[in-house]
Amino acid sequence: MTTPLKAAPKRRWAALAVLVGAVLLLAIDGTVLYLAVPSLTRDLAPTAAQVLWIGDIYSLALAGLLVTMGTLADRIGRKRLLLAGTTAFGLASLLAAFAPTAEALIAARLLLGVAGATIMPSTLSIIRNMFTDQAERTRAIAVWSAASAGGIALGPLVGGVLLERFWWGSVFLINVPIMIVLLVAGAILLPESRDPAPGRFDPLSAGLSMAAIVPLVYAVKHAVGSGFDTITATCLTVGLVAGALFVRRQRRLPAPMIDVALFRNPAFSGSVLANFISIFALTGLLFFFSQYLQLARGLRPLLAGLAEMPATIASIVVVGLVGIAMSRLGRGRAIALGQALASVGLVLMAVAEGADNYLWLGLALVPVGLGVGLAMTLSTDAVVSAVPPRKAGSAASISETAYELGVALGIAILGSIVTLVYRRNLTVPNDLPTDTRSAVEDSLASAMNVLEPGSALAHAAQEAFVHAMQTTSVIAGVITALAAIVAWRTIPSPKQPADRDPTTSTSH
Repeated sequence: MTTPLKAAPKRRWAALAVLVGAVLLLAIDGTVLYLAVPSLTRDLAPTAAQVLWIGDIYSLALAGLLVTMGTLADRIGRKRLLLAGTTAFGLASLLAAFAPTAEALIAARLLLGVAGATIMPSTLSIIRNMFTDQAERTRAIAVWSAASAGGIALGPLVGGVLLERFWWGSVFLINVPIMIVLLVAGAILLPESRDPAPGRFDPLSAGLSMAAIVPLVYAVKHAVGSGFDTITATCLTVGLVAGALFVRRQRRLPAPMIDVALFRNPAFSGSVLANFISIFALTGLLFFFSQYLQLARGLRPLLAGLAEMPATIASIVVVGLVGIAMSRLGRGRAIALGQALASVGLVLMAVAEGADNYLWLGLALVPVGLGVGLAMTLSTDAVVSAVPPRKAGSAASISETAYELGVALGIAILGSIVTLVYRRNLTVPNDLPTDTRSAVEDSLASAMNVLEPGSALAHAAQEAFVHAMQTTSVIAGVITALAAIVAWRTIPSPKQPADRDPTTSTSH
């Protein structure tokens, strides 16, 4: 089929429900494991480095393959690729659920990321093709964004419910029946679409895109954990050279995987950056926030998941506020407002994490969820609407790459900062046995497995972790505030009537 698509309104919105279900499940899967870290640490005994890899290898694989899969979807059909990815995701979930070792779980998470990379760009590109009316498309993308942002915070709640009754593998096993439902509904409701004249697929460009992203992420992760050494320098060099070669090749190809000229548009490039920063701050903090709630505050998994709900609810509320923000502020200022709100919330979290009363922490989560949801909705809308429907897959892959790169780097950088500050603020007695000492210094999760609850050293480890969380929250808040300034100054902000689609100012 060619694009755009025509379908009855009820069928379009029913199809949107399938796409939202898919992206919600993927977003939840990115964070559902957070609450399971303490229990899988007891069963699989991963090191601190392995815990980080279990968390971010999923997003790293997604980020590395999204450009390739987005372009592939334009060529072979978005529905076909999405359904194939859905099947693969369900099978990989089975492998993760019954992983016997930390290494096996990391490998399963890698396969989940590969499968997820076939799903993410397809959801956005199908929306771009289904909703030809601009106002309808904006509302559809707002719902999609709410599911994507809300799923990040909803993951810990789902994990909490499952971990109250089942073992840690249940957070993966739950994917299987859901994927079966999505597979059947998608086959019935989703329309097929593809680029009628995609040009020749370029394997070299696909390889260069992965060679640019993966080494750069690994370099950052390795530098934070082990310092700047030969490995870090080599990975940085490989990633930067591959990135330069990729851009050079795209400029010369008659049918490039990504139209790099789009980045000359301030609205487009600024929106990509806004998307990246928003998710970077939120996900990087939430990865260790769930551990903080359980290990430092002593909450059960279910209560820890409920404690993160204010951010989820606030991100859903954005659906009703995005039109007002656009009509009164314009895109750039509305995105900047969202990031400023998130920045304030992150700083408030740093203060509230040391308070005894949870109320202050819950209130601090509201501006974080509201701000990230607003910034993410408008930035995604701008990126996807900047290209014609036939190129929706490649545009969606840019937006999703920024999203997943933000997840991976957020966990790698902010998570590593939490670990570094924790170790720096923890004083371990010299007479402690070597094995116990190593566990205590490795991470709070490992420390609480070997220490007596309520002991002086356990309390000291908890205090060190709280201080690490506070420091990281402030750092994330400062980064988000700087991004708000950039968005305010670089992304155009023409004010538009509330009944008009804001994408008209950036559509080509």
